[in-house]
Amino acid sequence: MTSTAPADLSADRLAELRAAVAREMPRVRSDLESLVRIPSVSEKAFDQAHVADSAQAVAELLRGAGMQDVEILTEGGAPAVVGHLPGPDGAPQVLLYAHHDVQPPGEDADWTSAPFEPVERDGRLYGRGAADDKAGVMAHLAAIRAHGGKPPVGLTIFVEGEEESGSPSLGRILEAHRDKLTADVLVLADSTNWKIGVPALTTSLRGLVEAYVEVRTLDHAVHSGMYGGAAIDAVTAMIRLLATLHDDAGDVAVQGLVGGEAADLDLTEEQLRADAGVLDGVELIGTGSLTSRLWTKPALTVVGFDATSTAKASNTLAAKAKAKISMRVAPGQDANEAYELLAEHLRSHAPWGVKVDVVVRETGQPFAADVNGPAYDAARAAFADAWGVEPVDMGIGGSIPFIADFAAIYPDAAILVTGVEDPDTRAHGADESLHLGEFERVCVAEAVLLERLGGLGS
Repeated sequence: MTSTAPADLSADRLAELRAAVAREMPRVRSDLESLVRIPSVSEKAFDQAHVADSAQAVAELLRGAGMQDVEILTEGGAPAVVGHLPGPDGAPQVLLYAHHDVQPPGEDADWTSAPFEPVERDGRLYGRGAADDKAGVMAHLAAIRAHGGKPPVGLTIFVEGEEESGSPSLGRILEAHRDKLTADVLVLADSTNWKIGVPALTTSLRGLVEAYVEVRTLDHAVHSGMYGGAAIDAVTAMIRLLATLHDDAGDVAVQGLVGGEAADLDLTEEQLRADAGVLDGVELIGTGSLTSRLWTKPALTVVGFDATSTAKASNTLAAKAKAKISMRVAPGQDANEAYELLAEHLRSHAPWGVKVDVVVRETGQPFAADVNGPAYDAARAAFADAWGVEPVDMGIGGSIPFIADFAAIYPDAAILVTGVEDPDTRAHGADESLHLGEFERVCVAEAVLLERLGGLGS
């Protein structure tokens, strides 16, 4: 790319692209609903034939949009789909990423309607994957269709099949098929916007460490009356150990973890409490701005606990207990280093000499983007065109480990992290949904982005 500023876009051309997207939206929505009906959960406990079916469906959609050399790739993991469209001579090469796998639905009783049967209510489309991330797949296809299958840039679409299970084979795919996926600009559509009516570019993400900690105090359970008061049970010891992970203010107390300051956008305590469903009277934890607590400081959560259930408990001292810990790692720190600091903290804070074992399950690196350059200028201009307001740069407290994989393999590419979600999407939860009005704006923005990127070529 040779230009340093987004290309001018006439009002007439913007109107043409808006109209083209509007014409395509009924078919885009129909195709999205068909994808949602495929229960493509990539966790191994679920039927992986559905993930294969989803990959085939995506491949057919790519072929129907005129994509060439459409392939289904596997490198020992779930199937990914890739397709190509050549661009004009000298045009930038753009890679559009999304994923077709989804999270487990959870209990059907928690959903207002069946998780894999898309239903519209009050302008939102409900269903597992309706937003995360099958809408990302369809946003890419909507942009291509709006350009009549002849975009002003060279295009590669890459649709992963195991993002929701940690992208275990993505690194192998990127290495084995590096030449097929090389691009000047990567558009990774798996994030969120600031709120309804205000688009955002995601410029930072926390990393992830998932670890198991097990506490052992006895070689077998014993009578609580006979030995309680001298021997310690594992559950009490585990509670005492986990309590050392935070200080009295609720900040993470693991020494050596780094944190930073985030842009202090207009996030109020009232909004955060409402979005998170914090109960009346329950205080927020931590110190510093809310955006820093959510985006650029570490967080520690106990997400699972194995001990005897209350229904089956007898009056005994438990010999062992196990917890699953989720740690979010601030941008600027290596996730593997953060795990070692966590493990050392847990071992060194073992109360009463109890036995503590720590095992890492998964790590994902944080990400911080260089938000300068012509591709970012083009993206901001495209968002402003589509929404009529300037976009914001925001961080995400969650983790998308594959972005760090792309950054490592393609260090010279501009990485644009975009998305279709909003604060009410409930991605990963029951009643996941897509705001249909915002979705059309996303599709317009991507069509306009391709137009603007096309003007950056030589």
